[in-house]
Amino acid sequence: MLEETNNGNNVDVEIVDVDLEISPTINSEADLEADSEANSGAELYEELDVEPDFGSDIELGEKPEKKKPGDPKWYVIHTYSGYENKVKANIEKAIENRGMSDLIDQVLVPTQETVEIKNGVKKRVQRKIYPGYVLVKMSMTDETWFVVRNTTGVTSFVGPESKPIPLTDEEIISMGIEMPDIELDIHPDQLVKIIAGPFDGSVGNVKEVNAQKKTVTVSLSVFGRETQVELDYHIVQRM
Repeated sequence: MLEETNNGNNVDVEIVDVDLEISPTINSEADLEADSEANSGAELYEELDVEPDFGSDIELGEKPEKKKPGDPKWYVIHTYSGYENKVKANIEKAIENRGMSDLIDQVLVPTQETVEIKNGVKKRVQRKIYPGYVLVKMSMTDETWFVVRNTTGVTSFVGPESKPIPLTDEEIISMGIEMPDIELDIHPDQLVKIIAGPFDGSVGNVKEVNAQKKTVTVSLSVFGRETQVELDYHIVQRM
């Protein structure tokens, strides 16, 4: 505080020391309640001996369960035409690089051997049975889906709205992907009925049985001509 005294023309100024005591600001009732909650929260963390995680919505004591992959199943993926073998090689490389052999078992491009005659010369060639498709036996997880779906040349998984749907056991057998162990009591010169495939319902005579390959050669009448075809055990039935 300043005090002034006027003695004629001269002005004397005397500085007086004043002790100022600042009173603490009184918080509102809402602020006091918030402080109380914060303190109780801090006491809770101290009691539990854990660090608070303000970036997580998971309550204390909860741990997200890691989803276990299911058993591997066969899935079909659609590819650009002519990219089947390249897609197969790229997926197999990703399996090796990422250490995913326990999640992706097998990648398959089904082929069959055919005989072509060109310039009078017979030549055996491998032709794709399902052009534009690759089969993958895998445990479906977010990671395996991402790796397969984002492989160069892959357009989608086969299924409704591109949702991966595994093949049924019947489809696996009819497509010749996996063959069940079958012991078939069939001998040459017996009549058999074909129960699947392009010759479904046809009846023919067995010409040869190959136990090692699990195939039978059957003579059929196709367009009035006798034709011999090699068939798998599982699509032939004794009559």
